[in-house]
Amino acid sequence: ARTRGLLLVRRGELLAEATRGKKLAAICGSHGKTTTTALLITALRAADFPAGWILGGLFTDDTVSPAQAGSNDWVVAEIDESDGTIDRFAPELTVAVNLDWDHPDQYHRPADLAATFAALFGRTHGAVLVSDACALSARVAPRAATFGRSGNFSAGIRHEVGGRMTLQLGGSFSLRGATVALQGDFNAANATAALAAAQLMGAHLTERALADFAGVRRRQSVLRAGGALTVIEDYAHHPAEIRALLGSLRQRASVPAAGFPPARLVVVFQPHRFTRTAQFRAEFAAALALGDAIFLLDVYGAGEVALAGGTTADLYAELQRAAPALAVTYLPGDADGLLRALAKARKPGDLVAFVGAGDIDQMARRWLDRVAAEEKTSAEWDAHAAAFGALVSAGTILRREEPLARKTTLGVGGAARIYTEPAGEEDLAVLLRGAQTRRVPVAVLGRGSNLIVPDEGVDALVVSLRQPAWEQFELRPDGRVWVGAGLRLKQLCGLATKAGLAGFEFLEGIPGNVGGALRMNAGAMGGWMFNVVEAVRLMRPDGTVGVLRRDELQVDYRHCAELQGVIALGALLRPAAPGGAADIARQLEAFRDQRQKTQPREPSAGCVFRNPPGDFAGRLIEASQLKGERVGGAMVSPTHANFIVNQGGATAAEVIALVRRIRARVEQAQGVRLEPEVLLYGKKWEDVL
Repeated sequence: ARTRGLLLVRRGELLAEATRGKKLAAICGSHGKTTTTALLITALRAADFPAGWILGGLFTDDTVSPAQAGSNDWVVAEIDESDGTIDRFAPELTVAVNLDWDHPDQYHRPADLAATFAALFGRTHGAVLVSDACALSARVAPRAATFGRSGNFSAGIRHEVGGRMTLQLGGSFSLRGATVALQGDFNAANATAALAAAQLMGAHLTERALADFAGVRRRQSVLRAGGALTVIEDYAHHPAEIRALLGSLRQRASVPAAGFPPARLVVVFQPHRFTRTAQFRAEFAAALALGDAIFLLDVYGAGEVALAGGTTADLYAELQRAAPALAVTYLPGDADGLLRALAKARKPGDLVAFVGAGDIDQMARRWLDRVAAEEKTSAEWDAHAAAFGALVSAGTILRREEPLARKTTLGVGGAARIYTEPAGEEDLAVLLRGAQTRRVPVAVLGRGSNLIVPDEGVDALVVSLRQPAWEQFELRPDGRVWVGAGLRLKQLCGLATKAGLAGFEFLEGIPGNVGGALRMNAGAMGGWMFNVVEAVRLMRPDGTVGVLRRDELQVDYRHCAELQGVIALGALLRPAAPGGAADIARQLEAFRDQRQKTQPREPSAGCVFRNPPGDFAGRLIEASQLKGERVGGAMVSPTHANFIVNQGGATAAEVIALVRRIRARVEQAQGVRLEPEVLLYGKKWEDVL
């Protein structure tokens, strides 16, 4: 436009020029302008009063235009003080819905804002109408007409039902009552202002003038309504607006839907502008504290640069200080991660409010699409679980959405879509065949060491051989031992010691079971699982069983090729030699003492990275000054740098973020790219690194 030599003007400047020579009914103030303007337009249309209008938003009903030229002298317009262009207007009628100090970049002091509105009221040719509940309005316009509970135009809510309310009108109103297609005290005030303005403009109103109000987008827009989940989206971006909105929603949440507990009020908030966040940080925290759980997004800058004290991190810190008991989630720079966390935290009956003036409305709809997809998927998993349940015996455990964190040594992660502990080989076989038929992935879970369960859980049938049928320890006459895949390695060592069988001592400190040790060729203290294995019994995905001798297995560091994609049922083990129980116990104690001195005692998944050729991952990490490095509750162990420990409350996302940080730092400092040894359960590392 500049290149073409065109005149550039701001919206307010053009609006003032376009309405010059008309009777302007100007709707202004801090909170509720757009809704009040839309209500006034609706009332005038219902009265066949042919004024023109210019709305600062969109009606939810697409058949009503946000702007239209009228055929009389009147035009209704929402005028905005944020950029100073309000100084260009001289209305016939001015309605100030309320006055609150805002836009500190434009009005450095509350007095500056008050002076601007005092000047506007002074330029108004006809009536000025202000809220009887706004002390600043009373000071700025002491002779103005008032609306509200006790104003010149008075109204109170007679009753509310089905998304509507009936107002009892008094004072200067010609009507005695009105039905409004909204609810709540704040909307009652907006409707009262609109009806009063319409009457002052000369429109003939009926009690049903606002009964069919279509509503305005992004003003308490209901995106989903239902007993299990209600989602609204609102443009509120000032503490006073948020306080009014959440106060109204709190009342709504206190009335539970049939079959559900009282709703939690869950608030997703996107601050708007760094200047506003910095100025009202404490007020934002106080308003948000009306929610039961808060999810914070990064500030929507609207063209501003980041300002110290005005970031979401600053607001998060303020909330932690002012409301330490409030559940607040903030993931800097990770909006998608926050929405995943919101989905994970969802509970039946929740009322979720997406609040803010940026692009949070788009995020709300994205999140609902995610929820809908998850619900569809959930129904499919329900069907799978029902089918599997019909196949197995009563002794088999089968559960939906079984939490896995407590079944792992690291203690993080989400749930299994379906979790099972088969009672025996027959039940395992029918489950595997059923999974193959229904195309359901299968994942095997041992004792949960050497793996990280993602926070979103595992989309699979998770099989755990934890029942007694899988924990055999049988001595053969020739001195060999048959062990079940579910037998814990610590238990194996204890039983072997009692039997006087040496050679298994190195396994005692590995927090896993036989099946996991076979799959990973587990090792410690210079020994490896397949050093003592003679044969492995396994089950294939089609439920058939086979046996492989040691010389038929390709085994290397932390890997056995033939056991990928199958389930180890047990193994035939060969002791090193008979020995005395006391001697074996002394060796076990020596290994235990060495581990306690060199390995952390906090929850961990074992060594995180593979040792690169000719070196040790722990040495490289320590040399990169990473001991004690933290992301949330996940920390690089000060005892052994190749361990990430859970300091309490860590999430899988934090552990994975720390893995990424370690890899990047070691590659930068040492020139070596480390590869994970620990498994990302149900996923591939290349998808997240």
